[in-house]
Parts: sequence; C-alpha cells; structure tokens
Amino acid sequence: QVQLVESGGGLVQPGGSLRLSCAASGFTFSSAAMRWYRQAPGKERELVAEISSRTSGGLTSYSNSVKGRFTISRDNAKNMVYLQMNSLKAEDTAAYYCNTQSSGRFYWGQGTQVTVSF
Repeated sequence: QVQLVESGGGLVQPGGSLRLSCAASGFTFSSAAMRWYRQAPGKERELVAEISSRTSGGLTSYSNSVKGRFTISRDNAKNMVYLQMNSLKAEDTAAYYCNTQSSGRFYWGQGTQVTVSF
C-alpha cells in the first residue's frame, strides 16, 4: 500500500534552515507528482511546493509565500522527496505533509512539525 513518511521537522530560529524528507513506497514513485503541504493551527492546509514526475521533467512550482526560500527536489533512485527551507520565518510554523496521488486517490503522510521561534 502507499506509504509516505515525513521527517526532518523541528525547532529553528528565524532565518535558519531545515530540510524535510519524505520516504515513499507502494507506488511507482518516478511516475508520480509529489507535493508538500502545510497546515498552521486554525488555518486551512496550504500547498507549498510541487514537483512533477520524472517523465514530466521534474518541474517545480511554489506558493508565493515560499518562492525563493524553499526548494523541492526528488531522488527517484531512493524514492525520496525533499523540501529545503531557508530563511525561515515565524509564519512558516506549521505541520508539513507529503502528498501524492495514485490510482485516483490522494495519499498523505503523518506530518512533521516545523516551529520557527527564538
């Protein structure tokens, strides 16, 4: 079955960096677009970054709120997707979720918490 397992969250000071990882299994990873979402308390889940499949060229897109600071990437040999987060701000504090779609269904990981604070 499809599994997505996020890791790498934690507490970081404003201006700092973190790299989130998502280990994927149970589907043809290289053929799937992968996404990172986040959800802050009291707010709706927000699409942060997306990377297309290998066959689609691995194209990336970002929300305006993170463009220029976050970078999504994938390693198709390891079935991993990453989110490099630089110049973190307090408003980046949220639970971050890995997401994909397979056979018409959306799948989510359990999430990893990122807290940006002094």
